[in-house]
Parts: sequence; structure tokens; C-alpha cells
Amino acid sequence: MAQIISTAEPFFLPGEGKRARTGCLLIHGFTGTPKEMRWMGEYLAGQGFSALGVRLSGHATQPDDMIRSRYPDWTASVEDGYNLLGGVTDRIFLVGLSMGGILALLMATRLKVAGVFAMSTPCRLPEDPRLRFVKQISRVKKFFPKSDGAPDAGWFDKQAFAEHKSYPMNPVRSIVELNMLMAEMRNALPNVDVPVFLVHSRNDNYVIKDSMQWIHDHLGTHDKQMLWVEGSGHVIPREPAREQVFKVAIDFILKVTENT
Repeated sequence: MAQIISTAEPFFLPGEGKRARTGCLLIHGFTGTPKEMRWMGEYLAGQGFSALGVRLSGHATQPDDMIRSRYPDWTASVEDGYNLLGGVTDRIFLVGLSMGGILALLMATRLKVAGVFAMSTPCRLPEDPRLRFVKQISRVKKFFPKSDGAPDAGWFDKQAFAEHKSYPMNPVRSIVELNMLMAEMRNALPNVDVPVFLVHSRNDNYVIKDSMQWIHDHLGTHDKQMLWVEGSGHVIPREPAREQVFKVAIDFILKVTENT
């Protein structure tokens, strides 16, 4: 097994007091690592909640490991984390970023969870003529560049970007899996019956702008909220709006737990 990238390891932060029995399962994004959820986990734990940051299959090691992973491996990673966290908590919230948000919404229909907090979550991939043939392309090309611009384009907190850990390229075969995972999520949305809070940045250059509204409109639950933030890029838990979002997450969790 390949070594996990330094500082990108999964983490468990136990809570304190009565709130410790409420767990938050933090799920990172496509090509990302648990590190992008670490600050949020520390904030949640600082408020007394137990936080577990999972590492999705094929992530945080080397890109070839991700090529070998399939989307059921990613759902299995979430389920493994859920079972671990369930051993020390009474209720669990799924907290996801980007593909982690996709997984959180999908797995909310498969696992007993208290609610979902999803950030920067796409409902589909941006228009790109290559996507029609991406499975065929994956047989001859291993990676696509992440963007045409500078690596830190779209980031507002440049220091956070400098410390960010993720694969520098998108594995083409994994895009096929991401597409299938999104289709699963879209089909599952009407079956989501727990409270959901969606967050998106107006400055996100990676996810199509109508994703949050589309997901909101197709959710089965009537207990659903949306929040737009500004001055932040795609990786909201590492960007300037993070404190605002962390506080909103706490309020959401407290509101749900008080009503159950």
C-alpha cells in the first residue's frame, strides 16, 4: 500500500461533554485529502462535537491509486467511517465538500444519519466535448490537467493553497466514476428525508452555478436550506469564508439535534 501524503492523513477528534455523542463525518473532495476538512473538524471538535475525517479510496497517496478505485470504493470508505464513528456517538451528520457532498447526499439514503451539510456540491460536470468519450479516452490517456490557468487560480487564501494537498492532475478514468456517482446522487435526491444545508461560493469556478439550486429543488426533504458565500473559491473549508460557514454548520447541527 502506498504511503499517505504527509499532513493528509485521516483524523479523529473526540468531542467533549454531551455534544460528544453527536458525530460529524467529514468527507473530502475529488483528488483531495482529509486535510481540506481538517480545520472544519477542529472547529466542530472545539464546539464539543466528535469529528472524523475519512480518506476516500485511492486518495492522499499517489494518482495511480485513484485510477484503480471505483465509485463503490468511495461509498464504502464513507460507510467504513460511519461505522467507526457510530461506535462512539449516538447520531451522525455527514459533512461533505464537492464530491464529498455528492457522497453525503447519496449515503444519506443508505445510512441512518441526522442530517447533511454539503459544500460546493456539483449536480453534473461542466460542458466539455471530451466527456462524451471520456471512457474511451481513459484507455489511452491517464490524466487531464485540472485547469488551463495557474495552479492557485480561483483560490482567495493563497497561504491555504500553498499548504493544500491534492493530486495535481485529474485521473481520466476517475472522471468516468465521478460521472456515475453523480448520476446515482441525482436519482437518490428525492429519497433524502433528513435535514440538508447546502453552501456554495459565488466565486467557485469549478462547479456550474445552478448546481446548488438544482440539488435543493430535487431534494425529497422539506427541511432544506441554502447559503451563498463570497470571497472564497471551491475549497470553502480552507478559504476566507470558512469561519462563517463553520458557524452556520454549528447552528444547523444544534437546530437539528434540538428537534430530535
